Amino acid sequence: MAGLFDKQADLYVDARPDYPKQWYKWLADRTNGHSLAWDAGTGNGQAAIEVAEHYEQVIATDVSQSQLQRAVHHPRVKYQHTPLSVSEDDMVKLLGGENSVDLITVAQAVHWFDLPRFYSIARRLLRKPGGVIAVWCYNDVVVSPEFDQIMKRFHDTTLPYWHPNIQHVFEGYRNLSFPFDGVGLGSEGEPLALDIPKKLSFDGFLGMLRSWSAVTTASEKGVDLLHDEIIQELESAWGGSKSIRPVVYKAFMLAGKLRV
Repeated sequence: MAGLFDKQADLYVDARPDYPKQWYKWLADRTNGHSLAWDAGTGNGQAAIEVAEHYEQVIATDVSQSQLQRAVHHPRVKYQHTPLSVSEDDMVKLLGGENSVDLITVAQAVHWFDLPRFYSIARRLLRKPGGVIAVWCYNDVVVSPEFDQIMKRFHDTTLPYWHPNIQHVFEGYRNLSFPFDGVGLGSEGEPLALDIPKKLSFDGFLGMLRSWSAVTTASEKGVDLLHDEIIQELESAWGGSKSIRPVVYKAFMLAGKLRV
């Protein structure tokens, strides 16, 4: 998976919505300690630097070196490249040892993970009691009825080019394995629906579409999904390339603690 996101690293920096600060407070309020957090699949560190406002140290890991090279510096965040070749035991050591992590977060990434391996590492790392793990993602953006209809038509053209794992995102993590006891922020089979409001230009929105792995994959196969005609249609419904519009990203979260 690292190679897929290496190709999109520059676009990812500008395209993602900002996760609300309130989310991190919700999570911090649910952990007994605030010494150490692990942000897995950190990408450019977007979530890690916000987690660091509540925890003394954050270790932020990713399999993509290109993503980490673009990560945002924070004095309490330590970025670590963790290729898939790193063993489970070495991951546990790298992240502080067993029973050492207060909070584990994964933003827009857990559906790419080897879940049994990741959850095994998480269970070893989480503090007992009081450790919390939270994963979240977004899968849609609401702009206006006219724009959303065009967007739905465009999205349908991307379906053959998505990796099978993205189905978890389309389903809002409803069928994602999450073997932890809920803490009031979504649980296995019942994710918490959340909104992420943002003001965005059409150019910014277009950057998000260009960051989609399906668009990249299609382009490599000689298929231009974001051709001039669809871009013009979307831009017209938006109100112009420089127009700033309020949009709402539709997100969902699962959060839990170790099962007794």
